[in-house]
Amino acid sequence: MPALADGLIHGFVAPGFELVQEEFINNFTKRGEVGAAISVFIDNEVVVDLWGGYRNRRTRDIWEKDTLVQVFSSTKGFAALALALAHSKGYFSYDEKVSTYWPEFAQNGKESITIRQMLAHQAGLSPLHAHPIQTFDDLDTARLATFLAASPPAWEVGKIHGYHAWTIGALMGELLKRVDPQRRTLQTFFQEEIAEPLQAEFYIGLPAKVSDNRITTIEGINHPLQLLKGITRLPRKMLLGFLTPNSLVARSLVDPKRLVANDHFNHRPMLSIEFPSGNGIGQVHAMAKIYGAFASRAEKLDLLDCTMDELRRPAAPPQDGYYDHVNCMNIAYSLGFWKPFFDLKFGQSESAFGHPGAGGSFCFADPDKKLGYAYAMNKHGFGMANEPRELALRKAVYDCL
Repeated sequence: MPALADGLIHGFVAPGFELVQEEFINNFTKRGEVGAAISVFIDNEVVVDLWGGYRNRRTRDIWEKDTLVQVFSSTKGFAALALALAHSKGYFSYDEKVSTYWPEFAQNGKESITIRQMLAHQAGLSPLHAHPIQTFDDLDTARLATFLAASPPAWEVGKIHGYHAWTIGALMGELLKRVDPQRRTLQTFFQEEIAEPLQAEFYIGLPAKVSDNRITTIEGINHPLQLLKGITRLPRKMLLGFLTPNSLVARSLVDPKRLVANDHFNHRPMLSIEFPSGNGIGQVHAMAKIYGAFASRAEKLDLLDCTMDELRRPAAPPQDGYYDHVNCMNIAYSLGFWKPFFDLKFGQSESAFGHPGAGGSFCFADPDKKLGYAYAMNKHGFGMANEPRELALRKAVYDCL
């Protein structure tokens, strides 16, 4: 692999995937990449596994093969995979009411909300502002789920949807704990049922045994001109919502204590709790391996046909359509995942499922190709979907196919 001014590129691409390597190098030479990795599995065989640059630009520590990177909202997809596996084990039905398994959820008009609606961001529980969030521990599933069970929906359930940026993970985590016969936390269930059988290192709640020397240092957007350019890319209604304190956008995305600010994800207090909405961390190779195992129905997971049929189904929008009233754009949600839609095309068809993360990370499964894909980086771009570095790599993968 070639040496670059900003570090080294390492790894492997199978014959026919050289274009992905070219675009990965272009990310460093032309698109400002600092440190990143991309991995692609097809039918449980790795065809792309590249990493490079700096794990920490300030200290000049190199991004190694086993470097762990924070993936923010891409974590939601891994939490949804855990629920999908629980579904395959017969622990619950997606069309059953949440309150059937979690009786305390049936407060303030939420008794009829189904699991399918909740996972499609239709439950009206996106606002975080009213909850007594004072410390990182208050964002842990064990505490946040209690607040959410007592909350009233912010809209008529089933009529619209809105991104539950900071709350969907706790809803998934508590549901999984309630349906699992062993009453395991999502953090434990994921490790025991997915990560360990697949020998794939990914955590939702970082163990103390993992050294800080393996973790990337996240860089946000600090330059005023870059920040201004990024802000102008926001949907106008979203920008206006940020400027209006009582708007649904502000109540759902603005954290009064700034506990979910980017820099906090560089430190143990945030990484160590169970926060399936956004503190997942792992090897990019492992992320692609996990999605690839679901895409190809790896024997170690023992996925049933009914679960795969559910995962492959196109998204069904709420009554008023695909417009997301928090992100202020059209988004297709299903079972905790993003599905291919107008502005985010991924996979071979609508059968694909995955989740992007703040700054540009993206992980997904393409069952049509038995493909698992993951890209993550430590220099954040603005927003989530279609970050230029990730988009170039995703396009290259499918051009090679």
